[in-house]
Parts: sequence; structure tokens; C-alpha cells
Amino acid sequence: MKQEQRHSSLDGLSVVGIGGGTGLSNLLSGLKKYVGKEIRSLSAIVAVTDDGGSSGRLRDELQMPPPGDVRNCMVALSEDELLLSRLFQYRFSGDGPLSGHNFGNLFLAALSEMTGDFAEAVRLSSEILASKGHIYPASVSNITITAQLNDGVEVRGETNISKVGPRIKRLFLEPPNSKPHVDALEAIRGADLITVGPGSLFTSLLPPLLVPDVEAEFKTAKGVKVFICNLMTQPGETDGMTASKHLQIVSEHAPGIRFDYIFLNNALISDDQRKKYDAEGAEQIGIHGSIDGTTIGQTKVIHTDLLASGQLVRHDNDRLASILLAIRELTMC
Repeated sequence: MKQEQRHSSLDGLSVVGIGGGTGLSNLLSGLKKYVGKEIRSLSAIVAVTDDGGSSGRLRDELQMPPPGDVRNCMVALSEDELLLSRLFQYRFSGDGPLSGHNFGNLFLAALSEMTGDFAEAVRLSSEILASKGHIYPASVSNITITAQLNDGVEVRGETNISKVGPRIKRLFLEPPNSKPHVDALEAIRGADLITVGPGSLFTSLLPPLLVPDVEAEFKTAKGVKVFICNLMTQPGETDGMTASKHLQIVSEHAPGIRFDYIFLNNALISDDQRKKYDAEGAEQIGIHGSIDGTTIGQTKVIHTDLLASGQLVRHDNDRLASILLAIRELTMC
């Protein structure tokens, strides 16, 4: 439990989510419903190491940070009824040069060239979408992730690394002195609640934490820190990894980072879902391992039903958000 209490119950929480991929955007869609109520400020610090698809093409052609994960978070925080939010997710079809590109990615690319600043393009786009929060790229540098494998071989780029996870000895960023957005550091510094996950461990969650100043700020932050564990292992990236292994890998790459809580699902997926995911080489996390229901190391386990209904195995974002906010008494007096 945090010793320093910072805000009265009338203030609401300052919440920061760190990650990337669909995991962070889905979490934000659940949390945004509380903005202006239990949450006074909601910020996302988003991984910018994607090198595949439309984002990868724009990154290569324009030497800009990949916009895809940032775009997903902007849409997640936008007003649902806005036509613009749907437009930002529109993907061009056909066989021409626009094929596969996403309108929101192109919009961010154009605005980045106009302003000369990707972070400013993100801020302006968020205003256009009436976002209910702040979105910061994890780094303002054009960064790439590289993995050193157990045999000494180096694998470069997010797409390639997502296939070799269990063999990774060390993950690092290029350039190593990448710089974060100063407002992202300020958001971490002032946060009452900081979340990491859900998302791909090596390619979405670790990269933002490896940005030197982000890591340092996270370590000294006074807010309650929560790791939201994935529901399933990710084939090629986290095969066979337990919840405790996820925490261990974060600690190995960012020494000194400790979490107060880990959120872990305990609801079984359906037989049909299990057969589908078995065929893909994925298995549930936290169901068949030895979880004592109290702690993993010094991290307290919140072991509860976080499973959404539907054919795909996904977190129930409304339930996840409500459980996150239920620990607010630890951060407010």
C-alpha cells in the first residue's frame, strides 16, 4: 500500500496506461467512461516500434514513428458516435499504392509532415477526434527494437522478434538514448494509478519501459502500479510463459520496476475457444499454473473473472476498468 496519499476523493484519479497493440486501446475504451467522474485525467504512453503493415510502410517511406498503435488509442478515446472515429479506422482496399493503408495513419503522416513533429500531430488529431484523454508516443525518436537470442544471434524489428520470444536473452532499443515526450514523463510523475498491459510482452509492453527516462520515472513514481496479464500465451512470443515469468522478464529488462498488483484472469474459456487456440499453439495464463491467490513475489495477485463474452478470447474492458478503479482507496484519502 502506498504511504503517500495525494488527492481527496473529490479530485478523481490521474491514470496512465502504458503499452501498445490492441491491448492498450481496449483498456482505454473501458476507462474513458469514467473520465470526468472517478478519473480526472487519463493518459496513454504508446509503443512506437511497429514495423509491419501500413505503419511499417509509412515508417520506411517517411522516416516517421509508426502511427498504427497511436491511432488505435486515439479512436479508443474518441466519442463513439463520431463519424471521424470510424473514418480514422478505414482501410483502403484494391491493388494500388493505397491498398492496405489506413486513413488515420495517412492523416497522422500528413499532419506530421505539416507540423514537423509527430507528437504534435498526435495532439492535434486527438483534438479533432474529441479524445477523452492524452496520448503520448513512448519516444519522440524513430526507434527500433533488437533482440539478442540465447545463441548470440541478433534479430531486428518487431515483426521478426514476435516469432522468437522464448529464445530472447535480451531486448534493447536502437538508438539506446531515445528520448520520450516530456509530457509523458510528467504524466507518470503525477499519476495515482499506472497500468502496464495487456499486450504483447516483448513487442508492446517492454519497448516503452526501455526508453531510459520512462523507465527512470516509472521506478520513482508514487502511483499504484498494476500489471494486467494477458489471457493467453502468444505463439512465437510468450509460448509456455506463466504470469510470474512475465513479471520476471519485465524486471530483468527494467531492473527496479516493481508492481503493486497483477491482474490475472481465473475464468476458463469455452471448449470451442480452447480447441481453436490449441490449434494455434496458445494456452490460458493463470489457470493451470500454481497461483496461491495472494502474491507473486512482492506483487499482490488480483485473481478474478476478466473474460469477455464472444468467440474471441478478450478482456471484459468494463469489468477490468471497474476493478482497476476499485483500488482507488489505496491512492486517495
